[in-house]
Amino acid sequence: MNNTNHTIAHKISEFDLNWPGPLRGSTHEVALDKEHIFVSGQNMALVAKCNYQGQVLCYYPMPPGSGPHGLMLDKLGRLWVSLEFSGLVVRLDANGAIVQQHNVRLFAEGAATSINTAPHGIALDDDGETIWFTGKRTSTLGRIHPDGRVEHFELNTLAALPIFLQAGPDGGIWGTELQGNAIVHVSRQGLVREFPTPTQPSGPIGVVRDPAKNSMWFSEGTGMKIGRIDMEGNITEFPVPAIQKGDTLASLCFDRDDNLWVQVYVDQNSCKPEGTDYLLKFDKSILQAPPGDLSNVPITTYAVATKGSMMHRIKRDHEGNLWFTEMMTDKLGRILL
Repeated sequence: MNNTNHTIAHKISEFDLNWPGPLRGSTHEVALDKEHIFVSGQNMALVAKCNYQGQVLCYYPMPPGSGPHGLMLDKLGRLWVSLEFSGLVVRLDANGAIVQQHNVRLFAEGAATSINTAPHGIALDDDGETIWFTGKRTSTLGRIHPDGRVEHFELNTLAALPIFLQAGPDGGIWGTELQGNAIVHVSRQGLVREFPTPTQPSGPIGVVRDPAKNSMWFSEGTGMKIGRIDMEGNITEFPVPAIQKGDTLASLCFDRDDNLWVQVYVDQNSCKPEGTDYLLKFDKSILQAPPGDLSNVPITTYAVATKGSMMHRIKRDHEGNLWFTEMMTDKLGRILL
């Protein structure tokens, strides 16, 4: 590769979430409005409410053992949380109390018990009202209509482990199948399509909309590649230049200048877990790069001070800065841009 790779560290700040209680290592999703940052602590059964200085203002307690994971703000700015261990998607009021809930379990005809779909990731439909969720345990995607009706869509791949969702420019929803090694799409009419990644296994994690709104980009956790998929399902992959053995991709996002940021952390289960976690910024020229060719795309490395972070999610705030979560070190990170 001829692309220049600079290493920068000073723009990253980390803030300890100081979860109360003995449980640690379970910081997951992040959602942002213009005043606050919300972070889910799954095993702690808490949602943290932070300010833009990274300070925790308060914790919203969820039902014990409910496993809050996915976070989402609807068009009215209301916070929704997926309670993965309870099979519920709930809405919180300004004080963190549950004021609305939807049971997203599967009920088989004639069965005495229901099956927990394990709603992991949640996302807002382009209509600003409909909520989508991943059935992590049941290889399904689900849709909660504005009237409260819950609809389930079965994937063709068994044990696909769908985990992440994002509304697409085509009016449908796009998601990643961590174990199915595919990108899934459900149209507004309910047609399910699955597109296997060229790299197998790939372990796709995050998926985001292209700034030009003509495709989606995704990260491959174990494939160490980023991919682009158009609205017809054609996939192009780009190899990510790893710094060390054991590097694994997490999620990704675009900044306000259309540069693509990708989280990279060292897998602590690898044979050589030492090393620094970091974020890669791919210059916006990646949007026009030839398939599989990053040779003319400048790449910048942003080192994260804390090791063993297992970064999980990354999102852009209203001022253009980026915020990310560190699952194992229970920290919230910020990149000033």
